[in-house]
Amino acid sequence: MTAIPQRPARGLTPLLVPLLAGGLVMIALGVYGRAHTPTGFAVGVAGFSGALPMKAWLTTGAFVLAIVQVVSALSLWGRLGVAIPPAVHRWSGRAAFLLTIPVAFHCLYALGLQYDVPRVLAHSLLGCFFYGVFTAKMLALPKRDAPGWTLPMLGGLAFTALAGLWLTSSLWFFTAIGIKV
Repeated sequence: MTAIPQRPARGLTPLLVPLLAGGLVMIALGVYGRAHTPTGFAVGVAGFSGALPMKAWLTTGAFVLAIVQVVSALSLWGRLGVAIPPAVHRWSGRAAFLLTIPVAFHCLYALGLQYDVPRVLAHSLLGCFFYGVFTAKMLALPKRDAPGWTLPMLGGLAFTALAGLWLTSSLWFFTAIGIKV
């Protein structure tokens, strides 16, 4: 009987800095969102009728690109049987992240972290979580000695957070307010 060679066990040490940094980003955004006095003024709504439509559409765009991220990641990991160029994954992720920046800036600057309404509390916490997980994922990317589950786990958490953000913002807006630009 021959022994099956095992991959050497990879410890969690390579993930300490990425996870710590992600946690600090998450906490810093939450603390700033609560400590900052919201202005109530919309920022950067060029091309849109208001802040809510801007946020709903940009978040929808980011969510669609996040779906591209999941599909392209599955392809990169050989789970689809179809080869999608790695550039699709990289550029869809960059574009999705860029679409979230004006939304997050407006949320933090104009609204802050709110907790009076359960949907808004969930949305606020998911926003902090998304940026924390995203930070951890970006810092874990170059870590070749990280466990093999690191990127799929962090990518899946980032996607889940973005899906939750879309559900608690864009879907709510489109169903409660209507489809507006």
